[in-house]
Amino acid sequence: MPDKGFILDRAATEKDVADGNAIFVTKSNGIIIGRPIAIVIPQYAYLLEDNDKRRPVIVIQAEDANGIKLFGVRDLNGKEYVTKETDLHVLGSELPN
Repeated sequence: MPDKGFILDRAATEKDVADGNAIFVTKSNGIIIGRPIAIVIPQYAYLLEDNDKRRPVIVIQAEDANGIKLFGVRDLNGKEYVTKETDLHVLGSELPN
């Protein structure tokens, strides 16, 4: 697990994104509206793709924005994604088999 490059216990800011610690900022009318979701960060997960494929990722950010749970994840090649809870299967902080 990485020891940096993620955000927890607060909503992300533009600086967090610029510094590589977050993938998105949730705003409405210029005001940050995200609230952190109480999960372990960072942790392993699978991003569930349209073709029933599971892409291994690491969750680096989790926020609730107006009732929508959003997650910022990075795959093992460093590509970043923003996804909803329904498209993510979290696995915890232990390396899955």
